[in-house]
Amino acid sequence: MFAPLHTDDELRDALARLLDGLPPRQAAAAVERLISGYRGSGAGAPVLRDRGDVAAYAAYRMPATFEAVRAALDALADRAPHLDPSTHLDVGGGTGAAVWAAAAVWGDGPERTGNPRSTTVLDRSEPALALGRELAAGSGSAALRGAEWRQERIGAAPGLDAADLVTVSYVLNELPEDARGALVDAAASAARRAVVVVEPGTPDGYRRIIEARGRLIGAGLRVLAPCPHSGACPIEPGTDWCHFAARVSRSSLHRQVKGGSLAYEDEKFSYVAAVRPGAGGGGPEGGPEGTPAPARIVRRPQIRKGQVLLDLCTGPDAERGGLRRETVTKRRGPAYRAARDAHWGDAWDDGRSGGQ
Repeated sequence: MFAPLHTDDELRDALARLLDGLPPRQAAAAVERLISGYRGSGAGAPVLRDRGDVAAYAAYRMPATFEAVRAALDALADRAPHLDPSTHLDVGGGTGAAVWAAAAVWGDGPERTGNPRSTTVLDRSEPALALGRELAAGSGSAALRGAEWRQERIGAAPGLDAADLVTVSYVLNELPEDARGALVDAAASAARRAVVVVEPGTPDGYRRIIEARGRLIGAGLRVLAPCPHSGACPIEPGTDWCHFAARVSRSSLHRQVKGGSLAYEDEKFSYVAAVRPGAGGGGPEGGPEGTPAPARIVRRPQIRKGQVLLDLCTGPDAERGGLRRETVTKRRGPAYRAARDAHWGDAWDDGRSGGQ
């Protein structure tokens, strides 16, 4: 495939240019108005009326969405190292954070085709699509520059164009429950190789991911990440929720709206990545479509003197399956060193591959 691109730096610079000439207080006020407006109305997404609204909200939210989706796509690519989507359909993509994330993970697409990845973004908001098109036009990625930005009412028409990769990020929370199921079913049907669904890392977001996961499995897809299996989630409903965190650099706009002086924040998200069996994307070490991790680290590792505590979700093994805590001591040598370097959300194989 083409080399992954440094789209995070490009995106950060492009978003900063959006706010050139707009007083910081005015941009912050626009974001606060949009957030309070849709929270008060009960809608799942802000009503973006014009370019000013879209620019302010994109500068505020797009970096976090980008990092969350990139983390989910990275996890998929890690478990399916030969997955090289030549077509990408981003449903409800707005200004295009997910297609920027795909360029960060897979570059412009598979070299074997000689052409950049064919990319389509669907969204109901024409101002969001217009801004996404503007941002992509200045990118160094041919896949982004050539993307199609198409206005559609998400959830109204269940049929979707087929693509190797289908992404649905931060969209299900905007839809009524019956439309959510229809959209996930349509995404599963459209995906030739893989579907990735991302939602906020809240109990409600996790619940929507579990529902989507069940539908993807019911449609014949196989879960590759974050779960190490396609069986029932071992978390007892109502007791906890599976989520992860992506580190996001905070702009001056973030600091003004949210307060505080830290240069970063953590975006909490839940996700599921599933592949179509037999469609390719794996290697000789696993199935043709890739293989799940033996286990996934589901909490921040706790580093103590001479040992690391890892909270793991493992496969359906009768003795060691489900949720468990593993203590990796210094006596285990390479595994201990891998555990010290491991992060929340990483795959874990007892340190045989460094914990990632």
